[in-house]
Amino acid sequence: MKILIVEDDNDLREITTRSLEKERYVVSQAPDYMTALRKIEDYDYDCILLDIMLPDGNGLDLLGELRALGKRTNVIILSAKDSLEDKVKGLDLGADDYLPKPYHLAELHARLKSLFRRNTREGEHTIRYGNIELVPDLFKVLIGGKEVELNRKEYDILSYFMLRPGRLVNKNTLAESVWGDHIDQVDNFDFIYAQIKNLRRHLKEAGATPELKAVYGIGYKFVIE
Repeated sequence: MKILIVEDDNDLREITTRSLEKERYVVSQAPDYMTALRKIEDYDYDCILLDIMLPDGNGLDLLGELRALGKRTNVIILSAKDSLEDKVKGLDLGADDYLPKPYHLAELHARLKSLFRRNTREGEHTIRYGNIELVPDLFKVLIGGKEVELNRKEYDILSYFMLRPGRLVNKNTLAESVWGDHIDQVDNFDFIYAQIKNLRRHLKEAGATPELKAVYGIGYKFVIE
């Protein structure tokens, strides 16, 4: 999962980033309103952790910009400004949750997991497609009921497609979602091709019914023939 932290407190932003990365999230940062605005215009995120009081703007205005762009990104407001008015306004603008500062990182992790389960898996703790089952909280993959070992990026790629079965995914979008912002500036995508080749081999050897199909010149699609 790819997360953007919009927070002007450098220490809090770094601590939260390190904690999320330990949980295997892909994390990007924005220390102010304008940086955050450029990022939400250029990239897509699974969730934005949004501070209200920014040095050059109001986080609630950024939430409005996000919705104006037509992006349905999950948003959790993180703010010391714990007034009922701001909380209600944020939720009315489409925020999914509100966590006042100071917050415990364990609670933030729990809320993120709950949010993703609710919005992407209908509250289920596992993701299933064909004979593949993912247990995201444990980073476990089962194919035909048997556990299959994948490296971190192979797992992340599989998880991305398991949440989007049958959907054509552009290789640039895949790269940004699994490796992070600015990955589109690299010279080539050989590192992606290598990971996908290995993932395909693991799936085939384990007898997976879904296949990761290449669509020439565009990207990939995860389908059951």
